[in-house]
Amino acid sequence: MLVSNLYRIGWFVGLVLIQVLVLNNIHLFGVATPLLYIYLLLKFESGTSRNGMMLWAFLLGFVVDVFSDTMGMNIIASVMLAFCQPTFLMLFVPRDMVDNIVPSAKSMGFLPFFKYVTICVLVHHTTLFMVEFFSFAHLGLLLLRIITSSLLTIACIMAIEGVKKE
Repeated sequence: MLVSNLYRIGWFVGLVLIQVLVLNNIHLFGVATPLLYIYLLLKFESGTSRNGMMLWAFLLGFVVDVFSDTMGMNIIASVMLAFCQPTFLMLFVPRDMVDNIVPSAKSMGFLPFFKYVTICVLVHHTTLFMVEFFSFAHLGLLLLRIITSSLLTIACIMAIEGVKKE
């Protein structure tokens, strides 16, 4: 338990630093920004309590909001993702592997993990950008930002999964 939490804290600090110092400054074509910090939320094992996960998501969103000056938008999107993540994980994990599986391309298989990451990233980004826009007046731009940022984030997450040895 202690080792698991220290591991999460290390990922927490690393992902927040990467997000705040590097990725928040990337705006491909003025619309796409990778939001890699949610990788931590995607890697919670299936046995984690929903309340504990939502607390981690709140803290993660809070720290990113403080450094990004986004007034709670990342908190809302991160907590929404943490609330939905166990349900999405159960959709793509075989029933015989449900007990304490850590989501990864190796433990779940590439295609189920890719589907899991895609749905989670889309939920997070849709929530985040809908809160940011808070209007459907520019629906085309909203959809463009959701899709392009999601594709960029999914590509970054799958690249990390390809490099990791676990």
